[in-house]
Amino acid sequence: MADSEQTLIQKAQKGDPDAFAALVNEHQRYVYNLALRVVKDENEALDLAQETFVRAWTALPNFKGQSQFRTWLYRIVTNLCYNRLPNLRRSLNDLGDDVMEEIPEPHWVTPDQTFEENETKQHLQDAIQSLDSNYQILITLRYQNELSYEEIASTLNLPLGTVKTGIFRAKEQLRKSLAQLEETWITA
Repeated sequence: MADSEQTLIQKAQKGDPDAFAALVNEHQRYVYNLALRVVKDENEALDLAQETFVRAWTALPNFKGQSQFRTWLYRIVTNLCYNRLPNLRRSLNDLGDDVMEEIPEPHWVTPDQTFEENETKQHLQDAIQSLDSNYQILITLRYQNELSYEEIASTLNLPLGTVKTGIFRAKEQLRKSLAQLEETWITA
């Protein structure tokens, strides 16, 4: 943590609104972008960013500096997104290759291939929506926000092994769902 940020935090903890405004200025883009990646809606992301900083201001006296300030903010915005997760619609474009590995990348796209790809994406999107909310947040943090396992563990305050196991199980459920879709195409 930079000395100037540490100083701003200490001043803000004592009630200095200008110091907190400087912290908000420094981190607002980061918080907004994170919320936008998760919720995929600009207005909702703005609301979440604002709510994040309101909660941060309220909880700032309890911030001990054991983690970076940015990590602490990340936990707040992630928790807010997590609370809204059951109501969110997922975009598949940012999921990452290893979850999307079942979707072919044709050089010459035929109408049949386009249909199959769209069906697969829709099926995968539905499968993600049907995951337990804990698995949904892990998949979102890993593949949409591109966080490492360690960052996810720190953000969610979970053991690293729990994060790895959760992501593995979520991916297995998604693979099984895609295999079932493929099976229906073969038998059709």
